[in-house]
Amino acid sequence: MRVLLKATLDTEKSNELVRSGKMTDLMRETVDHIKPEAAYFGVLGGRRTALLVFDMQDSSEMPRLGEPFLMEMNAEVEICPIMNGEDLAKGLSQLR
Repeated sequence: MRVLLKATLDTEKSNELVRSGKMTDLMRETVDHIKPEAAYFGVLGGRRTALLVFDMQDSSEMPRLGEPFLMEMNAEVEICPIMNGEDLAKGLSQLR
């Protein structure tokens, strides 16, 4: 199932990681671990945010996927199912 992981990083903790030079390596390791089909980074609601789209085979993967953000970056993590255009068309076709 295609999912979106939104990680909203704690400002103080992420400032510490940026200042120490650890943020780049930590984010690279985390993204390499998850292997998303798309990854975007920016500021949402005034906080550093990572948006990762990937295929999750089983809900038991959630700890493996979210814990690096929670433990290393004190992030708020949200994971939700999402669709691309093809998925939406397939789902809507089933409503007939």
